[in-house]
Amino acid sequence: MHERLIQLLELLEETPGDPFLLFAIAKEYEKLDDSGQAMDYYLFLEQSHPDYVGLYYHLGKLCESLDQPDRALAAYQKGMEIARAQNDQHSYSELQNAKTNLEMGV
Repeated sequence: MHERLIQLLELLEETPGDPFLLFAIAKEYEKLDDSGQAMDYYLFLEQSHPDYVGLYYHLGKLCESLDQPDRALAAYQKGMEIARAQNDQHSYSELQNAKTNLEMGV
């Protein structure tokens, strides 16, 4: 197992449920080409911290890479709604662009 991933998992034991750590662990699993584990951590993060807006772009991109466009679109849409509620224009625009590109087949 990758050293950084081990460190993150150890930190998560100390602070269970920390949204940043859950996100970082998901990203590390992606880097290791373990899409299943990455998806599990993203979905757990979505369930436990649905307002963690940074999650939705990466969840959508992972779904796209797994040829799950409907799930990707749903992730982008949900993220846009959360970004709008948080008045986070940057995240909203990023999610909107990803959603539009997927819809257009770009």
